Amino acid sequence: MQTVETLNEGLKRAYTLTITAKEIAARVEQEVTRLAPTVRMPGFRPGKVPANLVKKMHGEALQGDALNSSVQEAVQSLIGKEKLRPAMSPSVELGEGYEHGKDAEVKVALEVLPEIATPSLDGLKLERLTVEASAEAIDEAVLRIAQQQKNFKDAPKGHKAATGDLVVMDFVGKVDGTPFDGGTGEGMSVEIGTGRLIPGFEDQLIGVKANDEKTITVTFPADYNVDYLKGKEATFDLVISDVRVADEAKADDDFAKSLGLEGIDQLRDLMKGQLEQEFNQLTRTHMKRRLLDQLAASHDFDVPPSMVDAEFNQIWAQLEHEAGQEADPEAARAEMEKDRVEYLAIAVRRVRLGLLLSEIGQANNVQISAQEMNRLIQQAAMQYPQQDRERFVQYVQQDPMAAAQIRAPLYEDKVVDFLFSTADITDRAVTREELEAAIEADSDEGHVHGPGCGHDHGDEKPKAAKKPAAKKAAAPKAEAAEKPAKAAKPAAGAAEKPAKKAPAKKKA
Repeated sequence: MQTVETLNEGLKRAYTLTITAKEIAARVEQEVTRLAPTVRMPGFRPGKVPANLVKKMHGEALQGDALNSSVQEAVQSLIGKEKLRPAMSPSVELGEGYEHGKDAEVKVALEVLPEIATPSLDGLKLERLTVEASAEAIDEAVLRIAQQQKNFKDAPKGHKAATGDLVVMDFVGKVDGTPFDGGTGEGMSVEIGTGRLIPGFEDQLIGVKANDEKTITVTFPADYNVDYLKGKEATFDLVISDVRVADEAKADDDFAKSLGLEGIDQLRDLMKGQLEQEFNQLTRTHMKRRLLDQLAASHDFDVPPSMVDAEFNQIWAQLEHEAGQEADPEAARAEMEKDRVEYLAIAVRRVRLGLLLSEIGQANNVQISAQEMNRLIQQAAMQYPQQDRERFVQYVQQDPMAAAQIRAPLYEDKVVDFLFSTADITDRAVTREELEAAIEADSDEGHVHGPGCGHDHGDEKPKAAKKPAAKKAAAPKAEAAEKPAKAAKPAAGAAEKPAKKAPAKKKA
């Protein structure tokens, strides 16, 4: 094989490889020798078919296989001989006009990883903000669970419905005076103020009493999930059968036992553990962002454009998806376009930090075991239907790029943990609000967990980005705590508001 370098500019490389007809023919002969014992032909004993007949029967396929394997071997030989570290899979193109029996000219183009000096880990200083799961915080979390599992009791006679009350009603929905499909129901229960129904519906239930009859007028949202109702004005004839008021939420032994627990102490323990886990994750998020800031500030090197393009495309695809969930997708996309340059800078930063963390990991022998890798692959396979999982596992095992993508998040976490172990860390006790404010300040300054790679690379965030809402403590992860609300769901296609995701945040 002959090799000619045609481009060496920055991180870009290009080569022309010439694979001689003789080399390809030799590989065809190897394939014939391998295949002959398995060929069956009338008049010949098994394995005794002459080579020339095998070629005649399978010549086209053999020639194609020989050419493909020759090209793959030539590319791998090039990478090894030139000591190349491809950033992405090389582009391989067979020269035009190739004919069987002739030399094959192959053009190979790729980008290589930059040479990164072994990073110095001296001088890393971090502050660890810690939050205690206080008795007050635990009490608040337990009470929140009790309030989420609220019960309703019959309201006093003549009671007028107010926000927080449960109204039970029959209804008939009409557009232009004609009932529409899915707009009729009986015994529907709705808690006023939950926002389950389309805008304006629940507000008009305030003040109704049991046995009242009322007609209300609402307008379906322009993005309603039933096409023929989008933007339409409709009336609903209501018959109120009952009004119920919420019973006082009590976080006591009886409530805990209703969740299948032994008592309130066990529920408190569950909530304490969950709060500690949540606080620890917030602490780690803040520390990691500060760590990556220090690394980004002290390292600057060229990154492969192909990797940046791939990262940017992932970011953009996620933003496109989020924009599609907005009430005005076109306006959301227009906002995205204004920040395209900043999102591109985010992609560059991500790639650079990813390469830097990889270099640190390799220099310090950070490893992912075969057992850990198998677990990651199995977890990734679970997102596919049962019948496709085995094929996915085989694909990952055979494709180094796919395997690298799956292992990247865990490898990054391991490198970050290693860096934590080498850093000079000081602890400072803060409140939950102070920790969340510190993380929010990071977001405003340019440190957000973004779409695409699934990592927190301390990304730079466009100025117009929205602030995330403060998180609330989740319900304890006990099966009994997943108690369904007692209120019945509205009939399909009635006034129920379609489920929507939160407005897209300009995270990156």
